[in-house]
Amino acid sequence: MSAAVMAPSSAAPVTPMAWGLLAQAKRGLVAAESEAAPVERFTVAYSSARRAAAAVVAAAGRPHRGRARPTSVWLLLPTVAPELAEWAAFFAAHSTRHAAAQAGIGGKVSARAADDLLRQAWQFLDLAERAVSTPQARRTA
Repeated sequence: MSAAVMAPSSAAPVTPMAWGLLAQAKRGLVAAESEAAPVERFTVAYSSARRAAAAVVAAAGRPHRGRARPTSVWLLLPTVAPELAEWAAFFAAHSTRHAAAQAGIGGKVSARAADDLLRQAWQFLDLAERAVSTPQARRTA
């Protein structure tokens, strides 16, 4: 999976929340690398990718919609950063497995599955950082 990220131009500054979420995502991925248990590596990597996606959504300045129902960040991401739609679909496809792993139910997460997700999460974090730094990604939804 890849995404072309446009070159920066002048735009409103990125919110501190977006940078904070990216920092949390990076710390999570560093922590996931040292997790011995594959299920822990998988869940921490997934949660970190979700934080990175939330940073992109936050940077876009999505307007508050009153008492709107909670929506998955994987559904919101393509609306504010269409170039990341394939990544949103990839991580959304892992949502059920992540929820089951967090709850301690379902099949075991293999070391390979955990390592693959961790590697993909690192790639996604890099793209999310670029998207947050790119003004085109900060348009309102």
